[in-house]
Amino acid sequence: MIGAKRVHRFYDVFRPCSPAFDPLLHPFCTRKMASIRKQKSGHYRVWIRRKGKSLTETFVNRDDAKTWGVEAERQIDRGGAPIPSRIARLTTFGELIDLHIADMTEVGKPPGRSKAATLDMLRRELGKKSMADLDRDQLLKFGRARAAQGAGPVTLQMDIGAIKLVVSHAAAVHGLEVSVEPINMARIALARLGLVGKSNERDRRPTDEELEKLFRHFDKNERYTIPMSRVMKFAIATAMRQEEIFRVTWSDYNPRTKMLLIRDRKDPRAKKGNDQRIPLLAVSGYDAAALIEEQRAIRANEDDRIFPHHHKSAGAAFTRACTTAGIHDLHFHDLRHEGTSRLFEAGFAIQQVALVTGHKDWKMLRRYTHLKPESLHAIAAGFAR
Repeated sequence: MIGAKRVHRFYDVFRPCSPAFDPLLHPFCTRKMASIRKQKSGHYRVWIRRKGKSLTETFVNRDDAKTWGVEAERQIDRGGAPIPSRIARLTTFGELIDLHIADMTEVGKPPGRSKAATLDMLRRELGKKSMADLDRDQLLKFGRARAAQGAGPVTLQMDIGAIKLVVSHAAAVHGLEVSVEPINMARIALARLGLVGKSNERDRRPTDEELEKLFRHFDKNERYTIPMSRVMKFAIATAMRQEEIFRVTWSDYNPRTKMLLIRDRKDPRAKKGNDQRIPLLAVSGYDAAALIEEQRAIRANEDDRIFPHHHKSAGAAFTRACTTAGIHDLHFHDLRHEGTSRLFEAGFAIQQVALVTGHKDWKMLRRYTHLKPESLHAIAAGFAR
């Protein structure tokens, strides 16, 4: 007769062939399952040896150990890999957000400022929701609430995209059984309601009169420590982003070849290490190399940057100047747009313009081809030559 303690351990180590099986009567008709043993620490350790795979996990609670053991075996039987207990225990959307951030930080790609702010908002609004509760109806409710708070279609589109990113990351990287289908359906519904959508392509270009107003404003005001007129002309001449202009260094500049190296240029896939050499041209009405040489007179040896100022300070100065000059709806980034458009007006093709602007997707450049009719005379003259 097998004692009660022996029977208890027997059930832990062997699974019966059928629900009606009695191991006391048929002790040899069994198949191996997870074994659970209590450790000296009081914790319970699970061992699984199945289909050539062997793994172990430790739990504080015995029921948790049994639950994980059964689910791990099912995963192996389905041809998958068992999910580690620390991952399997995650149930709320907030925990999946933390998992995503930890994983991306570990590989050196932590969320940027904008993405981090979006994830923080999602943690506050949806973090306590279980993944089972985060269905289409719940996401629709979230979308309506965000719209009522003033979130526009583009902002809400980014919010839904961040939710899908977190969920798909958990499924793809860790094998969690979570589906993005409810998110896709919610996005379709919100689009039908007009609550999500793509941004309108901005095509604002400064006029010659507006540029002259700004140049006069900066040149006559001696309190500006940033040479804003020169910076604006350089932005148009190179089609560089505001932050890039104030990051390039003298060691990145080659005056002989008139080339400039832009390090870690913005890229949706990998910014770090995305360095690009660009030619310093003089076809936009301003000579980029000459503007750099003008900076030598005020070069500070302790700072290797060509424009040794903070890009946000320049942006704030530009915004204030536009307000003072009565110029409406003009941003510093529009100077990059202006510079890109002038390259097209000079007769360069898309693939040539991309060598200056850094666009890897030529489709993105099409929206910059707002050519002025007057530019066709110069292009035609070039063809004739």
